[in-house]
Amino acid sequence: MKSFLGLLALVSCVAAVSLPQKRAQCSNGRTASHASCCVWFDVLDDIQENLFDGGECGEEVHESLRLTFHDAIGFSKKLFLEGKFGGGGADGSIMAHSEIETNFHANNGVDEIVEAQRPFAIKHGVSFGDFIQFAGAVGVSNCLGGPRLQFLAGRANFSLPSPDLLVPEPSDSVDAILARAADAGISASEMVDLLASHSVAAQDHVDETIPGTPFDSTPSVFDANFFLEVLLKGDVIPGNGINEGEVMSPLQGEFRLQSDFVLSQDPRTACEWQSFITDQDRMVAKFTAAMAKMATIGHIPALLTDCSEVIPIPAAAKAKVANLPAGKTLSDVQAACKATPFPTVTADAGPETTVAKVPPS
Repeated sequence: MKSFLGLLALVSCVAAVSLPQKRAQCSNGRTASHASCCVWFDVLDDIQENLFDGGECGEEVHESLRLTFHDAIGFSKKLFLEGKFGGGGADGSIMAHSEIETNFHANNGVDEIVEAQRPFAIKHGVSFGDFIQFAGAVGVSNCLGGPRLQFLAGRANFSLPSPDLLVPEPSDSVDAILARAADAGISASEMVDLLASHSVAAQDHVDETIPGTPFDSTPSVFDANFFLEVLLKGDVIPGNGINEGEVMSPLQGEFRLQSDFVLSQDPRTACEWQSFITDQDRMVAKFTAAMAKMATIGHIPALLTDCSEVIPIPAAAKAKVANLPAGKTLSDVQAACKATPFPTVTADAGPETTVAKVPPS
């Protein structure tokens, strides 16, 4: 009898494992692996139409990606070890306490996207921390060649204001940037990986006389051109003079952050930087992994719910290798990686490349 009961229990277990999991029914005929993910389909529909202008890779996408970092990096192991509050990481505090955090010098300009996003989070009853990371993931999926980021939901809608001076600034030294990243749990290589976001970014407040100036010649395409163009010798000032946190650019109309350039040249980060120039897939994979880590700073990922299936699948990039802008040659490259020879890249055909300002959405 015991053997029979044991066999029956085993068969029952196998049957239970074999049965397909019932999916939750969501709006518009969609389904999710977990019922709590259904609300994010509704958020998706709303923000694609009303925040991202019908699913464009435009200014709100740039700013939403920036906000994911500025919220999450507000975490310091060092402060906690000193017995002080070190921030909650990716907890939405930059939105919940915007009257404090948007006044931090490093957060100059994020108040606009905070106020643009807040009504959507309130309307759909989702936490600010979840919404900020979701909007960043959805936004970058609108960019050609972009990643499909992981999205974990379930952050509490409670936070305390982040301490000041936890967000790196463009004028910071490499030592300062990497120390701040490490204090938040981000390695030197992961810091470079996260900067793939600058391929679809633009500046507004380093030089406020020329807002919307892109860091890349293809600002709506998530591609490796950014990592190549930062290595080109700078001889152009896009505005009326060099500002704090800015260095000369190689292309008319393109903006180069000092922090991007010094990271591209530092021996701790130069080889990771160079590795993306001929490997778009690696760049996307490393960015995706670094974003998954950053988006859960201050949280235990296993306690959150994986709703990644809600994030749209981006259109694939047309090229896997960066090209030199037209008019540039390999002699213009300031290669800094000593361990690996600089790859052979070709230049685009045509007249010398100039870059148009990113139009406001």
